[in-house]
Amino acid sequence: MGSYFLRATLTVALATFGLLNAAMPAQAALSGTPIPTPVGASVETIAPPSLPVCSTASASYTVRQTNLPSGTVVHEYAGQDGNVFAIAWSGPRMPDVAALFGSYLPQVTNAVEAQRAQRDGGRGPARIDQSGLVVRSGGHMGFFAGQAYLPQMLPAGVTGSDIR
Repeated sequence: MGSYFLRATLTVALATFGLLNAAMPAQAALSGTPIPTPVGASVETIAPPSLPVCSTASASYTVRQTNLPSGTVVHEYAGQDGNVFAIAWSGPRMPDVAALFGSYLPQVTNAVEAQRAQRDGGRGPARIDQSGLVVRSGGHMGFFAGQAYLPQMLPAGVTGSDIR
């Protein structure tokens, strides 16, 4: 039941932002620079956790945490070049998916729509596993969480399970 609401919210958000995206300048997070700080949000850079697999991996990227006024927290993982290779979010509302997915928004929207067509009413969490893009999104009314990352841009020693 809860996953239905997340799926519906993600689909509506993606569709809405997809339509608005044509009229707005692109502000990409995935594969680009971190999103501009939204009005009323606070931002801090946090140290990535030490990774047991590769002790030097934690030094090869930074994590930018944005606390949105809605209570949602967004983490953007950026490599040494400053480009974002992963994002994660959790909180009572979905973040601005158009800003987070940037140029990947059409790819995400198409994959979500394809999943919806295969399911009865589009129920269930969003799971996209493509060679160049992985997205997980789930939750229920009042709490949404997800992650998206570009496998080809993950630093050595970092895996999808490290994106939180």
